[in-house]
Amino acid sequence: MTFADFGLDPKIQKAVSEQGYNTPTPIQAQAIPHVLAGSDLMGAAQTGTGKTAAFVLPIIQKILRHASSSASPARHPIRALVLTPTRELAVQVAENAASYSKHTDLRAAVVYGGVDMKEQVATLRNGVEILIATPGRLLDHIGSKVANLSQVEILVLDEADRMLDMGFLPDLQRIIDLIPTQRQTLLFSATFSPEIKKLAQSYLRTPVTVEVARQNAAADTVKQVVHMVASADKQRAIVRVLEARTRQGLSRQCIIFTNSRLGCAKLARALERDGIKAGAIHGDKSQGERTLTLDAFKSGVIEVLVATDVAARGLDIPSMPCVINHELPYNAEDFIHRIGRTGRAGSTGDAIALVDASEKRLLDDIEKLMKRKLDVQSLPEGSSSSSPVSSRASSRSDVPAKMSDPFFYKPYEPSAAPQSSSVATNSAEKKVGITPARPLVGALLGGFKKK
Repeated sequence: MTFADFGLDPKIQKAVSEQGYNTPTPIQAQAIPHVLAGSDLMGAAQTGTGKTAAFVLPIIQKILRHASSSASPARHPIRALVLTPTRELAVQVAENAASYSKHTDLRAAVVYGGVDMKEQVATLRNGVEILIATPGRLLDHIGSKVANLSQVEILVLDEADRMLDMGFLPDLQRIIDLIPTQRQTLLFSATFSPEIKKLAQSYLRTPVTVEVARQNAAADTVKQVVHMVASADKQRAIVRVLEARTRQGLSRQCIIFTNSRLGCAKLARALERDGIKAGAIHGDKSQGERTLTLDAFKSGVIEVLVATDVAARGLDIPSMPCVINHELPYNAEDFIHRIGRTGRAGSTGDAIALVDASEKRLLDDIEKLMKRKLDVQSLPEGSSSSSPVSSRASSRSDVPAKMSDPFFYKPYEPSAAPQSSSVATNSAEKKVGITPARPLVGALLGGFKKK
């Protein structure tokens, strides 16, 4: 099958060819005909398999009849609305929509928080047929009477498992109440829990379900490895992994995921001190800072991108060679999205997890979700020292549980009594007057207590 078999308009086919695509991926081959037929749809597929084009292409085809060369905003109302949970994913979808519609008179735009609204307001007032948005910022524009959803024909919830999470549900419901009930609704995601599927039924009418490969699984192009490492030694373990990749002639470029914003920034600074060009991206960064960091990463100015889960969904960097989990996510489904940043579009990639003994339950949850045991291996040899690695049978319970890293949270272990350590008398603590007898984990609870 080729994209020509879908009966897409020649203008759309030309844009697809210019992007270098000829053969659709499985999710595209199965979903596009149903979307073109007007069916509501729930699409589940592994990350990096082309879900975005699976709904963007048929959307452009379906609303192409409304295309107008008129400069009047009234001739360009919002016909299709795509909601995403993150800014990065919104930008990625918007780039796809712009690329595939560039030979038509359709207009595509994106709105998201973290940036000034003025430019977005001007764009919306000029008229746009395809709008990609994060829920909060869209509601801001609706409240300012800049965005009108009364002529929306197609609604897409991208990364629907997160969109339907209770944190997004109130905003989502407010937006849906403003869209005509006679619409086509599409839900796309890499993961669908039974609870989410049940909740989604309230938004769809007799939907078609398209599931490509096994749900809750990483792409076959991703090689997964687990290294059992004490939390205090994870930074040194990262250095060893990167040194080993260099010796093997592999790229050092990688994304390293952490669970906290503070831990993300701290790790990036520590890697810089180790001579590794690193940058951080997390929720406390402005959109401008995040964009600059991503651009530097894509261009190779920095080798390592340390990120929280803001980068786990929607960050599409072609041929990303490696993803490292510095900490396992608390939600097992987020692990799939994290490692889905590599092994995309048929490329191969490595997903490496550094796991402390206290994360045993998190690892068990991930393996249960993926219905497979992950391969536990020893750390590669290197000049940097790190904690010894043992087999699965012993390492998950025998690795010493250190708390010298104040930004590593052990969710399933009771707090141990503080022990004396050389860390308690370092110069940094003397400068801020930290009481040596208090455990460093106090940083998680509101900072160190001064004398």
